[in-house]
Amino acid sequence: MSVSEYTAKFEELCLFAPHYNTVEAEEDKCVKFENGLRPDIKQLIGFNEIRDFPTLVNKSRIYDKDGKTKANYYKAVNDKRGKDLGRGKP
Repeated sequence: MSVSEYTAKFEELCLFAPHYNTVEAEEDKCVKFENGLRPDIKQLIGFNEIRDFPTLVNKSRIYDKDGKTKANYYKAVNDKRGKDLGRGKP
């Protein structure tokens, strides 16, 4: 699940938990959101201790996008490298 999909589902479910919709509970909401992130994103986000929900969501989306970009780059490099192996001199 992407961070955008997770955020949409999280905010939808928060409607049923009025505690998370108060100003005083913003820190709790951030901790709960952070605990539901994928481990790779949670590891990068966790040490920042972001306690502003919109900032936390934005940073999480950036990490998610960067991770997908990096994975696509390395996949393309590996695919190209695999195709070039048969073209060299014997």
